[in-house]
Amino acid sequence: MGFDVTMPSVVGFISLAGIVVNDSILLVTFLKMRVRDGLSIHEAAGTASRERFRAVLLTSMTTIAGLIPIMSETSLQAQVLIPLAASLVFGLLASTLLVLLVVPALYTILEDFGFTENLEQ
Repeated sequence: MGFDVTMPSVVGFISLAGIVVNDSILLVTFLKMRVRDGLSIHEAAGTASRERFRAVLLTSMTTIAGLIPIMSETSLQAQVLIPLAASLVFGLLASTLLVLLVVPALYTILEDFGFTENLEQ
């Protein structure tokens, strides 16, 4: 969008990191619960991703919907907040897909490499 990296955009990036970590922890917790229920890690990864899809997607989409009015504001007072909102919105768009697709895939890859003992705890 043509914005420079400023302090508000860095604050938005740090906030984004907190949101992504919370989504990932929630997904990993569900994955480990499914492994304890007797599913293989591959099945547990798919099941956990399907079970938490709606929660992760709705959390991200409501946050994005709340920040879009800030990004479209043209007043001088809002110019400080626009980089913060832009880093959050575009970061959430990318990280939602990463959390739902990459985290389960990494667990499956770790199983292929034989690291399943540490994951089942």
